[in-house]
Order: sequence, then C-alpha cells, then structure tokens
Amino acid sequence: MGRLDGKVALVTGSARGIGKGIATELAREGADVIVADLLIDLAYQTAGELQNRHGVTTLALEMDVTSDDSIAANVEQAIAEMGQIDILVNNAGVAPDNLSQNEVESDWDRCFEVNLKAIWKVTSALKPHFIENGGGKIVNIASIAARQGGTIAAYSASKAGAVSLTQSQSIELGPHNVNVNAVCPGLLWTDMWRKLEGMLIGDDADEVVDRRAAFETAVANNMPLGREQTPEDIGKAVVFFASDDAKNITGQSLNVDGGMRMN
Repeated sequence: MGRLDGKVALVTGSARGIGKGIATELAREGADVIVADLLIDLAYQTAGELQNRHGVTTLALEMDVTSDDSIAANVEQAIAEMGQIDILVNNAGVAPDNLSQNEVESDWDRCFEVNLKAIWKVTSALKPHFIENGGGKIVNIASIAARQGGTIAAYSASKAGAVSLTQSQSIELGPHNVNVNAVCPGLLWTDMWRKLEGMLIGDDADEVVDRRAAFETAVANNMPLGREQTPEDIGKAVVFFASDDAKNITGQSLNVDGGMRMN
C-alpha cells in the first residue's frame, strides 16, 4: 500500500530532470500520474516507464504552461481521461540565458512567465476542480535561489516570488481544504545546471561542461552534508506534502539542499 493510492497527480515539466524524479516518487507511492511537458516525445517515454515499473495509470500531455489555451485544454483532457486530479505539482521552470551582469529583459520575462506566472495560471485552471472535489494538494517547486540572490538574478527573483505566491495561495485555498506548499531544491546535476555550468565556466562544449567543475565546487563549498541532491530527493519531499502526513501543513517552503541554506 502506497501513501498516495487512489490519487491522481499532474506534474508540469515532468518529462525529465527534477520533474521526472517527482513523477517517479509519486508513482512509487501509488499515485496515477499525468506527465505534462512541452517535450511530448520524452513525456510519452517517461509515462511509459512509470506505468511499466510501478503499475500505475499514466497520461502524457503536451502542455505549454505559458499558454492559457494549452493549460485549459490539457486540464480538461486530463480530468476527462483520469476522472479527477488530486495533486498538482507546479514544477516547470527555466533558467536565464545570461548571468546577472549580462541579463537582458527577455531573461526576466521568460523566468517570470514560466517560473512564477505559470504557477498562478495552472493553479487557477484547477482551482474550480479542487473546490468541487472538496480539496486537494498543491506543491510548487521553487529553489534554494529563492533564499538568497546571486549570479542569476532573474531566476532567483522569480523563485522568491514562487515562495511568496505559495503563501498567498495557501491563504486563498485553505478554506477549500487545499494545502499549498513549496519545495526549494538545492544543487542537482540536471540539464538546467549543465547550462549554468557552461555560463559559469564560459564554455558550453559538452566535454567541458561534463567535467562538472563548477558544480562540484559549489557542492563542496556550500553544503554541510557535502553531497549533491537528486531528483528523487525532491520527489520524496513532494510526496510528503502530497500525503496525509502533511494534512495540517500549508504555506510552508522546505529546503532540500544538504544544509546549504538554513531558513
């Protein structure tokens, strides 16, 4: 018996990386999973893996979290095919194309559109469904960058906004029995970090980026536990918030970062 047996979860940006780790842990605990991502081929692959490995029902959807029409159509299809949605994980996220000293307005627009505004859009689309069903669980994926600004200002600011929005949503939706919490991942070796690695080193060639030099230095210098985080680590935190174990917790943001930030 899993903690999420009989539940249906929609996870945005879940074809790969942190989102895939979240979807995997939700499925491991018995939840049926909707893999929503722009990378539809990878979404189908991930959905198939989850179904084969964990015996859950899955659905792959091509969702653009910046498009009202795409969100509305996909939410409607998901509810029609899966019957219900009990858990929403707003995971889709992007990093800017430049570091702070070289950021341009398009970096800010994209980070805020995907990392912050999309949380509001997708949640708003599902709000009537949660209310009609008598409750639900929402987990927003922020970042440890929300705790302290740094070399990626647009990203940090958008993720700080996600933490604040989580608190606002918890106040708004609490009376409808909807818990809203956030997880702040630390440092994970994902495609997003590979992009940042290239920016920090000044060379994005695969043979340079794959050395993980800047990443491993950041882990060693910033984490008391001295080890990187994994997508599964983030998924386990999401499972906790999505389960009845956290039924009396809302408006909180949990750092999963090896002790990098203690707040």
